[in-house]
Amino acid sequence: MHAMQYGFTLPADYSMDVVRERVARTGHLLDDWPGLGLKAYLMRERGVHGSPVNQYAPFYLWNTMEGMNSFLWEGAFQRPTDDFGRPSVRQWTGLAYEEGGAVRSPARTAVRRRRPVPEGVPLSEVAAEAVRETGRLAAGDGALLAAAVVDTGRWELVHFSLYTHDAPSTVEGEVFQVLHLSAPERDRLPRGRQW
Repeated sequence: MHAMQYGFTLPADYSMDVVRERVARTGHLLDDWPGLGLKAYLMRERGVHGSPVNQYAPFYLWNTMEGMNSFLWEGAFQRPTDDFGRPSVRQWTGLAYEEGGAVRSPARTAVRRRRPVPEGVPLSEVAAEAVRETGRLAAGDGALLAAAVVDTGRWELVHFSLYTHDAPSTVEGEVFQVLHLSAPERDRLPRGRQW
């Protein structure tokens, strides 16, 4: 499993209805993309769920590098870059993935929590705790799924989770609205720890 995210931070007075309409019009285009576990079309709106910014920031979980590379290099990624500019695309290696109890329900919110991998702690302990936290998040009320991913270039750990309702107050991180979920190969995402 491989994760990817990019974001377009938009002006404070930008009408986020433009983003909603865009996703409503084009979101289905990845509903059958080969190699894609899921794409959550995410949006933060200034003043909603504590967001300080307007932002469109889709999050991907890929089953194959071929699927991701095809998306990036064969034209699909060109559409948003033509409209909003070319963003930095963050990538993380998968540590853990779990389905939640609300697996067949529509997603309403997502939470992304980023934190540095702590110094002085054995990496095996960090990874084991990330796996346990993924299980705790997936077991939460209204959880559809949870994943833990790591960027070893920056030593950054990210937990990502999807919910059927507003994110629980016990889950820390940035809260996003989910506008659409493309999940053509979600059933192929490997469960549990990724090693």
